[in-house]
Amino acid sequence: MRRLPAHLPWFLESCLSHRELIVRLAGREISQRFRGSILGLGWALLLPLMTAAVYTFVFSAIFQSRWGGSQDHAHFALMLLIGMGVHSVFAEAVNRGPMLVVGNPSYVTKVIFPIEVLPVVAVLSALTNAAIMLGIVILGQLLLKGVLHWTVIFVPLIALPYLVFVTATVMLCAAIGVFMRDLSQIVGLVVTVTFFLTPIFYPLEAVPERFRLVMRLNPLTSIIEQTRTVVIHGGMPDFVSLGLYFLCAVASLAIAVWVFQRLRPGYADVL
Repeated sequence: MRRLPAHLPWFLESCLSHRELIVRLAGREISQRFRGSILGLGWALLLPLMTAAVYTFVFSAIFQSRWGGSQDHAHFALMLLIGMGVHSVFAEAVNRGPMLVVGNPSYVTKVIFPIEVLPVVAVLSALTNAAIMLGIVILGQLLLKGVLHWTVIFVPLIALPYLVFVTATVMLCAAIGVFMRDLSQIVGLVVTVTFFLTPIFYPLEAVPERFRLVMRLNPLTSIIEQTRTVVIHGGMPDFVSLGLYFLCAVASLAIAVWVFQRLRPGYADVL
């Protein structure tokens, strides 16, 4: 563990030196996602809107769920979209994690390729849907409520530690997934569980007090709550909480990079 801190600067330097490659690969993945479809990029707008509409109807109309006592279905939909957007980054990127290296054997065995940037590419690709959902929320705020809070400028500040955390998780899954092929099934289950144990379609205040601390330990909860605060309510983010989150995320990334590099010599043998 003595060399653990030294790997993080190397990883950051590698990402910086290969930034053009990262952007090209992420752009290629995004374009391939909708290539050949009739609506193309329109699906990126239509799918989250349809999903939010269904969830809003089920939980607010059928189950009579209310967000802070509000009867406004549009408010429910906007809160839901933010939760879905934040979770979508985690779900899409982490689900791909176990197969990142396994699914690209030529990068490991046949060509000289900086495979350490693949988790960053996966996160950037997943970030597209979240950005579109955030755009829908901001537009919805303007059209439905006639307001746009200036505190929305803090969204990148809130997103930064979260993206570091997701990158660390994806990198760890990518390293272990080479040797543990069942990891994909485990990760899929974890992603499903986090969807229901994260305050996405219900407010945190609706959770019984005895379970609320556990919910707050969920790394997605804080990001979702703070994003809602700055976008919907016009409040200031909790800078102390973000600072602690960022430190934990950086520590997680340092560990993930160390594990990735420690296992890297064995990738070619397994593949």
